[in-house]
Amino acid sequence: MSAQSAARAVATEPELLRESIGPIAILTFNRPEIRNTLSESMLASLGEAFTSIAADHAVRAVVLAAKGPAFSGGHDLKELTARRSDADGGRAYFRLIMLTCSAMMQQVVRLPQPVIAAVQGTATAAGCQLVASCDLAVASADAKFGVSGINAGLFCSTPMVALSRNVERKHAMEMLLTGDLIPAEEAFRIGLVNRVVAPGSERDAALALARKIAAKSSHVVNLGKTAFYRQLEMGLDAAYDYTAEVMVENMLAHDAKEGIAAFIEKRPPKWEDR
Repeated sequence: MSAQSAARAVATEPELLRESIGPIAILTFNRPEIRNTLSESMLASLGEAFTSIAADHAVRAVVLAAKGPAFSGGHDLKELTARRSDADGGRAYFRLIMLTCSAMMQQVVRLPQPVIAAVQGTATAAGCQLVASCDLAVASADAKFGVSGINAGLFCSTPMVALSRNVERKHAMEMLLTGDLIPAEEAFRIGLVNRVVAPGSERDAALALARKIAAKSSHVVNLGKTAFYRQLEMGLDAAYDYTAEVMVENMLAHDAKEGIAAFIEKRPPKWEDR
C-alpha cells in the first residue's frame, strides 16, 4: 500500500472505535499516528460516546483503551498553534478546547457506569488527566505517565485538577513542576493506577475488572459512584450527613433487600437493577 493509500485508509477509519463484549462497552482511541491526541474532533467523539453510554442501560461498565505506542499525548498542539493567526490570537478557540475537554472529563466522573482505563503506552498532559479522571486504571508495565506541559512552557493547569484529586499533593507538584515521565510502577505507588500488568495484557486485565463490576447491581454501583465523588468535595460532617442519607435510600432499594436476603440464605443474588 502506498503512503497516500495508507493516509486515505486512516482518514476513513473512525478515530474512536466502539465495541461491546456483553455488558461492557470498549472505547478505543484509533489515531496512533498522531499519538491519539485529544483534538477537537476526538473530544467531540468522546463526548458523544459518553452521552450515548450514559443512556444505555445495557452497558454496565466501560473500558477506555488505545492503539499504538501512546495512550494519549494530550491536546493537539499543532491544532491549537494553527489558531494563533485568528484575530484574537486564538483566545476564543483555546477557551473552547479547554472548556470542551473539561466537560468531557466531568462526563467520565458523572457517567453512571464505572470507567476503567487500559493504558498500554504513554499518557501525557491531558492524556494523563484522562487516566486520572477514570474511576479505575490498569497499566502495562511499559506505560509511562506525565504532565509534561511545563517542558513546552505550558503548565498543565487543567490536568492538575484530576491529578491532584488522585495522588498526594507533593507527588502531583513534582510531576507538574518537572514534566518528567514516571514509569507504571511509580504511578501505582502514588495511586494514579490500580495495578500494573505484563505488557499486552492490560486490556484483558481491564476487561476482567469490568466483568467483576458488571456482575453487581448497576443501580447500586451508580448510587455508590455518585456518592463517592460528591462526598470527596465535602467537609467531614457534611460528608457523613450526606452518605447516611445515601445509605438509607440504598437500604430501601430492591437490590439491597435482595442482596441481603441472598447473603442470609447463602444463595446468589438476582439483581433487578433497582
